[in-house]
Amino acid sequence: MYLNREEERMLDGEFGEGVAKCMKLLVTLGELFEAKEMVKIRSSHVSGVSYKNIGDPGLELIESFAEENVKVKVKTTLNPMGMDRERWKEMGLERSFAEKQLRIVKAYEKMGVISTCTCTPYLVGNNPKFGEHVAWAETSATVYANSVLGAKTNRESGLSAFASAVTGRTPYYGYHLEENRKPTVHVKLKFKPKDSLEFSVLGYLVGKNFPNSVPFISGLHEASLDELKTLGAGLASAGAITLYHVEKLTPESRFFRDEDVKNCEKFSVGQEDIRKTISEISEEEFDCVFLGCPHCSLEQLENVADFLRGKKVNCRLWVFTSKQVFEKAKKLGYIDIIESAGGLVLSDTCMIVSPFEKLNITKVVTDSCKAAYYLPSTVGVKVKLENPRKILEEITV
Repeated sequence: MYLNREEERMLDGEFGEGVAKCMKLLVTLGELFEAKEMVKIRSSHVSGVSYKNIGDPGLELIESFAEENVKVKVKTTLNPMGMDRERWKEMGLERSFAEKQLRIVKAYEKMGVISTCTCTPYLVGNNPKFGEHVAWAETSATVYANSVLGAKTNRESGLSAFASAVTGRTPYYGYHLEENRKPTVHVKLKFKPKDSLEFSVLGYLVGKNFPNSVPFISGLHEASLDELKTLGAGLASAGAITLYHVEKLTPESRFFRDEDVKNCEKFSVGQEDIRKTISEISEEEFDCVFLGCPHCSLEQLENVADFLRGKKVNCRLWVFTSKQVFEKAKKLGYIDIIESAGGLVLSDTCMIVSPFEKLNITKVVTDSCKAAYYLPSTVGVKVKLENPRKILEEITV
């Protein structure tokens, strides 16, 4: 694998032992995937932040890099941690968990990482331009960066994304190469998704049937950025999909000719397929509502607030977003409306990486197939799927 002079110096330890460790990891990764060289990146997004997931070994590793005065070379944002940094007591978490979680975030901050603690970095300033190379972890973020923004990233681990942030490089393979960004399956829609749940289930269904593919979706004539975000999260969770194209909606779709799509495997999806999938993976009962997987945008919080204005909820309602979006929503009055109705709006964390198994939550309802895919295995809860408006109608008086 070719390294230029600066990269060789990094590997040889001239910039410190921490940088050398990071470059060694990337070289090993590059050789594994037969990359010929490195490519410079413009930004990174690092996962592996929750103390629930990484525990004491992860905490010690991150603090060891910080103690070596390692610094990131590019804009680097952080994925959700295991709690809301200000409202962890309201979540019912123990102080011992909170203290170690805050140590993790502090160590990242010492190295120059922006502690956004969100799975939607593109909503809080980490917004790469079309064609830029980046190194992002977090499955829903990588698929959004590739597909909706037209940036170029592989599906990085938290550690490889961190190594890229420190070196400003990533191995030049996979979705950084144009030839790997072409469609491999043509998904023809025979219905119009009408809400976030149907976009999420569409992604889940395609991902489950065509894992690790590059879908080209036709028949979807309009979709908001929130809906594309939800679609991608479903694709990424069920099928490890890192890139998709939507005809005339996503930026790279215009590059593909009829013959590029004609030779792909075909897959048709209709309304009945969506209903059947929901019935297969959805439970019937719930005692808690989770919204915001991926994190809610400002518009999504506005929609929840508009519905809850003047109402009360009759069960636990937790809504997840980033701290930056939370602050904007607070100024606009959305947070007060939701919480006056009995809900709780949390930032910095999400339903998947928080230790909900300790909170006696056993049955939840959500509009997210990503949550429905991960929660049973990571937290041990049963999940009902429903669209957000119907959920709110059912729990309000």
